[in-house]
Amino acid sequence: MQTDKAIRVVVVDDHTVVREGLRLLIESQPGLEFVGGAGNSKDALAVARREQPEIIVLDLDLGTENGTDMIPQLLATAKRSKVLVLTGLRDQEAHRQAMLSGAMGVLEKDKAPEILLKAIVKIHYGEVWYDRSKLGGVLAEALRGSAAAKQTSPSAPQGPALTPREIEIVALVSQGLSNKQIAERLFISHITVRHHLTSIFEKVGVSSRLELIVYAFNEGLAKVHSRQDH
Repeated sequence: MQTDKAIRVVVVDDHTVVREGLRLLIESQPGLEFVGGAGNSKDALAVARREQPEIIVLDLDLGTENGTDMIPQLLATAKRSKVLVLTGLRDQEAHRQAMLSGAMGVLEKDKAPEILLKAIVKIHYGEVWYDRSKLGGVLAEALRGSAAAKQTSPSAPQGPALTPREIEIVALVSQGLSNKQIAERLFISHITVRHHLTSIFEKVGVSSRLELIVYAFNEGLAKVHSRQDH
């Protein structure tokens, strides 16, 4: 598992055994660093504020608390963090609400450990990790919200124009391709792809691939596709 520097991870789960198991798993991987755990919202916000991790692995069922309600607070407290939901809940509505609240991915707890580790790295580098069947509904709702916002403020200023290469990358992102796959398709390095995406995100005012897909569909730049967990 190759990364530029250690990805700092916080785990929020109300079961001590689960937190400890994830700590051991994360610490066993080069490129990942476990920096804290919490079992409730108060402790989670405290550790997120203190550590400012890159990734927060969050369970949705925290006993008397709902993890989904915490997502906006966690993202506001640790502004560079991305949330990966790791849950035993199979409630599709709960998954959808977590995604709409800002989670960059949803993974069920019965997946293999290596899938979790892969999801952490992919999400850190800006990809989304959703099952295709879940993503379709979320995109539809996000698009409705975006259309409503446009009607309320039709004269909103447009950002800087994208270059032809950037438009090409947006189209490939909307097909669910990873940075590596985009690099191979365009015969450029994955570092160059990341630089392009940084520029694109700044120009169009988005902070994740999911928001970029919504933008691309709204602006007629691409058709929406998605990747499936594997």
